[in-house]
Amino acid sequence: MKLLIDNANIEDIKRVYEFYPIDGVTCNPTILLKEGKNPYELLKEIREFIGEESQLHVQVISSKAEDMIEEGHKIQEILGKNTYIKIPVIPEGLKAIKYLASEGANVTGTAIYNQIQGYLAGKAGAKYVAPYVNRIDNLGYNGIAVAKQIHDMLKRASLETEVIAASFKNSHQVLELCEYGIGASTIAPDVIEGLIKSDTITTAVDAFVNDFEKLCGENATMLTCVDK
Repeated sequence: MKLLIDNANIEDIKRVYEFYPIDGVTCNPTILLKEGKNPYELLKEIREFIGEESQLHVQVISSKAEDMIEEGHKIQEILGKNTYIKIPVIPEGLKAIKYLASEGANVTGTAIYNQIQGYLAGKAGAKYVAPYVNRIDNLGYNGIAVAKQIHDMLKRASLETEVIAASFKNSHQVLELCEYGIGASTIAPDVIEGLIKSDTITTAVDAFVNDFEKLCGENATMLTCVDK
């Protein structure tokens, strides 16, 4: 499963990239608003940091297909061809997805709340479809189940489209989808850091260090205990 950061704060992105094997960055208008900067200035900074090969997913704003297509062209012109154009899966969005996919553009179907949205976006040519796991839960349904069902529908139809699950509230949701074989997840930095954050792990590591220091002295490591 590919792991992407759902965030547009460059310092948060740099911190997570330093430690974790990350495949790219996603954002949406709400995430961009939090940063309060010109969108393209911020996105160019992110693109420069993550490199041309990493995925960057950027959402269109227009409501008409023709305008979505124009926005998509501009996004890729400025941020590179490996930038995924995020398009809401509504009727006008499906029209835009079909057109951009026919041109060979990378497209992500977004704002997905049910299984048929994901299937239709894949059939229209989207490379990724993004079900909102936690938001679906908040509507009284099972977001994890919906993501899995979309994944299964796409595979049964022999479509190359992958699920990029979004909107997580905890690391266990990510684990469950990773075990299932979901193609990608886009995750907020705090949830990413929670994937291996555990007092039990910390306690175990501290115990090993303490035992080694008893053997070789305070602050000793395998670099300092060499027999000279």
